[in-house]
Amino acid sequence: MSTNTATAGTEKTGARNVEAAALITGARERIDDLDDRIIGLIQERMAVSTTIQEARTASGGRRVNLSRELEVLGHYSGALGKAGTGLAMTVLELCRGRI
Repeated sequence: MSTNTATAGTEKTGARNVEAAALITGARERIDDLDDRIIGLIQERMAVSTTIQEARTASGGRRVNLSRELEVLGHYSGALGKAGTGLAMTVLELCRGRI
């Protein structure tokens, strides 16, 4: 690796040496892959939630089931702590949709 390439890699990652920059670059690629998978799973969850909401409203029920949402909030909170509650709220908001 040339000095210019090494310097660019450390500047881009905030690392202080080439080895750390390489590790960070690889880890960021893994995070990008994980983020793509997470987004895909959320999109899949949104589709399943739409199916549930359509069935519920077609049968005369409400679009949103608050007791179920509380279960989801508890699940995320139990697994991820306080920040899990915020994440669950965001996921629920994304999945409520407007049908």
